[in-house]
Amino acid sequence: MYIGQVAKDILKWPRPSSPPVVKLEKRVIAEYGMPSTHAMASTAIAFTLLISTMDRYQYPFVLGLVMAVVFSTLVCLSRLYTGMHTVLDVLGGVLITALLIALTYPAWTLIDCLDSASPLFPVCVIVVPFFLCYNYPVSDYYSPTRADTTTIMAAGAGVTIGCWINHFFHLVSKPAESLPVIQNIPPLTTDLLVLVLTKFAVGIVLILLVRQLVQNLSLQVLYSWFKVVTRNKEARRRLEIEVPYKFVTYTSVGICATTFVPMLHRFLGLP
Repeated sequence: MYIGQVAKDILKWPRPSSPPVVKLEKRVIAEYGMPSTHAMASTAIAFTLLISTMDRYQYPFVLGLVMAVVFSTLVCLSRLYTGMHTVLDVLGGVLITALLIALTYPAWTLIDCLDSASPLFPVCVIVVPFFLCYNYPVSDYYSPTRADTTTIMAAGAGVTIGCWINHFFHLVSKPAESLPVIQNIPPLTTDLLVLVLTKFAVGIVLILLVRQLVQNLSLQVLYSWFKVVTRNKEARRRLEIEVPYKFVTYTSVGICATTFVPMLHRFLGLP
């Protein structure tokens, strides 16, 4: 996502002109168009999930491939329908993601080992994304690109740190030796559906509470440090405030989602 967002501000290709295109979204209208980060994200999520699970769970590969293609295609078409991207923007996003997956795939296992073993890994996960976000390319005018990039990078860093905490401090149980290499996906029953929805609701409530608490606290600290009026919403757009508060907030959200939510589930007796 960082590569895609930065590419927008470097290439500075405009979004489709209106008219003739009718733009159905207003929030990101100030951003540039090439490449489509929605196309990048949907392609990355769908196909990394497919690649990561095809040797772990038992399901027809063709079915998984079709679902990945359909999901990414629907997202790409939605960007055309809303008038936010051209076909070239979407194709550019898909091709960039395909190239990144191909280049990084050989290192997935190594990254996973570092995640679970190295005590210095969390430092790199925090310092590198924060440095990249703080040194985001300066735009000619304000757009939500930097804020969105910081949110995504911070959430990813938080999830990674949360997984590291789980493995490093043995907060997750290791699978039994008798566990088959390829597992069957459990059937969807009423009990399972109720359990999933309950765990989801509990997790969402905790995440929202953590997000609100950390956001308010980090903003108060930054406002006090830089002597900014608390109710000045424009101050949130300043580099020295926007990047730190969003990074701290969404890193906390990522850690909460991967570490504290499962702990709460176990405390409540939710398997």
